[in-house]
Amino acid sequence: MGTKPVLVVHGGAWAIPDEFAERSILGVKNAVKNGFAVLEMGGSSMKAVEIAVRALEDDAVFDAGHGAVLNADGYVELDAIIMNGKTLAAGAVSCIRNISNPVTFACSVLEKTPYVMLTGTGANQFAEKLGIPQVPVEELVTDHAKAEWEQYRKYKQTVKSLFNTELVHDTVGAVAIDCEGNMACATSTGGITNKMVGRVGDTPVIGSGGYADNLVGAVSATGHGESIMKVTLARLILFHMEQDLHTTRSSMCGSLHYCAEVGEQPPLRHQLLTSLPDPVEAFLQVKLQRKLQILLFTIWRGESMDGEEL
Repeated sequence: MGTKPVLVVHGGAWAIPDEFAERSILGVKNAVKNGFAVLEMGGSSMKAVEIAVRALEDDAVFDAGHGAVLNADGYVELDAIIMNGKTLAAGAVSCIRNISNPVTFACSVLEKTPYVMLTGTGANQFAEKLGIPQVPVEELVTDHAKAEWEQYRKYKQTVKSLFNTELVHDTVGAVAIDCEGNMACATSTGGITNKMVGRVGDTPVIGSGGYADNLVGAVSATGHGESIMKVTLARLILFHMEQDLHTTRSSMCGSLHYCAEVGEQPPLRHQLLTSLPDPVEAFLQVKLQRKLQILLFTIWRGESMDGEEL
């Protein structure tokens, strides 16, 4: 008898304004539906997380792909990672400007090169060689992202931190187990509003923005990238799971280490982890400023076509 497939999707950990709440919930549900359809048909966990994250990249309400936040020069720079828990193979891209689905591009890096990550100009040249569709840079810039960028630049001296609750977006991701028991993770982001050109956060860094290992579990993380990278948070969670700790306790240990190492700035309320193999106990470390934030964390166990909201 095969393994019962599971898909977990997250749409980010930051504050979600009321006007974006319904769209955000529907966007996550749509991603879950698309990704789980792959698993239902006997497809791989790798394809499931790719399809789920692609759906989020195509939805302008999320900080990934179309609709991602803008850097200091006013255009998007996209990062993504995907990892195969069976083989530990990973593919990642960073600083991508004109590809609307960087998670699929990351798959190509995994499948068609001996490398883990490609970045910038070289990555775009490789995309051209593969025939991956490239779009005009301005096509990925939404009116909302531009308005948010202009607001930040105008009032940045009065913004206490990059975790201003008025800023809408955050990194997206998914983890899955397929019917053969293989795990995978995928994470995708546009980063943070008004970031320095060329800045790369945790998302495409193996062990930070995501990690998958069939022998342990799979994690997709979102939060303050510089802090997450300091403790390689995704791999740290799995390290604690290797010590035979429960999924929730492992996530808590990782979070406490994160807090001890990087201090209280930025606050832990902006850290979101999706963990397998026990998705029912997937860990959400968020001090909710808006109740609707919790609805963005949707667990899919495969019992129904409606999914389950925490």
